[in-house]
Amino acid sequence: MRILMVAGFYPPSIGGIEQHVHHLSRELEARGHHVAVATLWNRGWATFERDGGVRIYRLRGTVHRASRFVLSDPARPYAPPFPDPELVGGLARLVARERPEIVHGHDWLVRSFLPLKRWSRARLVVSLHDYGLACPKWTLLFGDALCSGPGLAKCALCAGRHYGPAKGLLAAFANRLMGMAQRAIVDLYLPVSQAVAAGNGLTGSHLRYRVIPNFVPDDAGTPRAGDERLPAPLPSDRFLLFVGALRRYKGVEVLLKAYAGLPDAPPLVLIGSSWPDSPVSTGPHTLVLRNWPHEAVMEAWRRCLLGLAPSVWPEPCPTVVMEAMACGRAVIASRIGGLPELIADGETGLLVTPGEPEALRAALRHLLDHAELRERMGQAARQRVVQFQADSVVPRIEQAYREVLAASTLPPPRPAGARQEVVA
Repeated sequence: MRILMVAGFYPPSIGGIEQHVHHLSRELEARGHHVAVATLWNRGWATFERDGGVRIYRLRGTVHRASRFVLSDPARPYAPPFPDPELVGGLARLVARERPEIVHGHDWLVRSFLPLKRWSRARLVVSLHDYGLACPKWTLLFGDALCSGPGLAKCALCAGRHYGPAKGLLAAFANRLMGMAQRAIVDLYLPVSQAVAAGNGLTGSHLRYRVIPNFVPDDAGTPRAGDERLPAPLPSDRFLLFVGALRRYKGVEVLLKAYAGLPDAPPLVLIGSSWPDSPVSTGPHTLVLRNWPHEAVMEAWRRCLLGLAPSVWPEPCPTVVMEAMACGRAVIASRIGGLPELIADGETGLLVTPGEPEALRAALRHLLDHAELRERMGQAARQRVVQFQADSVVPRIEQAYREVLAASTLPPPRPAGARQEVVA
């Protein structure tokens, strides 16, 4: 099967979607598929390279060249919520070269493929890793509170506060219009959790979808040679660990408040990327490590006492929680979004009310005071994560590909310049 992944970010960029697309591409290639990835170029990166047998093409877009005026961050360029002329052209050249049977989109970059869908004769599958089909901010938050549902005026107001008035208005209108087009064109949606399916309006709709979670490699919890060489020292004793963007909606402020009221607690380590809303001060006994490579993050999971996911947004299906589970660590997380679909409350970790430092502090105290319970939960987490490993999840994605292909008899596009065969 010939597959073209379309995702705005891919390693060396750091993040959950990046890791998912990387692992999925490598797993599919190992299973005998021909896989190429279309992603966004950034300064200093090669426009083409190979990741094992996977071919990586990095594309430049018009939005990148006008990043001061549109939605892109020059340090981390995002695909816009509408077709970008140069990205459409770049994707057209890739389709002609790679002749995919399946195009698998993962974020807004797939919007630049939509005008090519009919011409390409490929089937279009889209994984929903967030709420970008319904929400121009992707988070399904109205301000700092859970959104009750999208509305054009409401989204324009909320996006305007987030991006600025002009950019927010553009994002809201473009996402509404292109969301309608996307719903009409996509052959199958793969939301990563039931929460994501509901938040994007798939449940109860006529749209075809199947919930398939993110996954981790089968050997995710196994140390590899060199993993012990960390880029910066971790505390010598066991510590509490948070991994993710150091942002308000990730619950970092809630975590710091909970930790500040916890006497005699082990050190708290925060690994992630900085943002304008990252906390300026973290207090004593807290170590902040920014932009760590993935291998080092996995070693940190193996060395920590337990994991923390105190999000205040409806977290879709965080890979970092699966990584903690694969390393045999219990996780304390918010009861929100897709987190309850990963964590069995009282068995593999604890779920608490989001945004309440007192509830998070009580859960921390409970697991710190009961080492046997913490270890038992960690072992149960290691067993539960098997259902979120590649050997369990990737075959489900392959089956989804086969089903959408079975619904089509259209051949793949011919290479540019190829002659059409005539059957007498």
